[in-house]
Amino acid sequence: MLNTSFTQSFQITDHQTAIFLGSGSLPVYATPSLVALMENTSMKMLTDLPEGKTSVGIAIDVQHLKASPVGAVIECTATITAIEGRKYTFNLKATDSNGVTIGEGTHQRVVVDIERFMSKCH
Repeated sequence: MLNTSFTQSFQITDHQTAIFLGSGSLPVYATPSLVALMENTSMKMLTDLPEGKTSVGIAIDVQHLKASPVGAVIECTATITAIEGRKYTFNLKATDSNGVTIGEGTHQRVVVDIERFMSKCH
């Protein structure tokens, strides 16, 4: 059975900072890291697919609202808001340990046949 919401949390490391990733010059949680967390949280909701199927991200719209330091614990929740055939739409929200929203957005994923998808990558 498909869950409609999933939450995961982690602690920010030096490898997720803007200065490390080259997306900025400060040692704070990088927007690309936030986007990756949000996409990963959504992807983890679609792991019970039939054998030979997976999901791929096709769109993401994120606002990074607040800086977070290395060591901060971030919690991300993805909630399914629509299912249209093979396409799933998610609402995303990331908060810090104080419950302050640090990012929010939407994401879309499509279920694909792995073999067929990979054959088109060559």
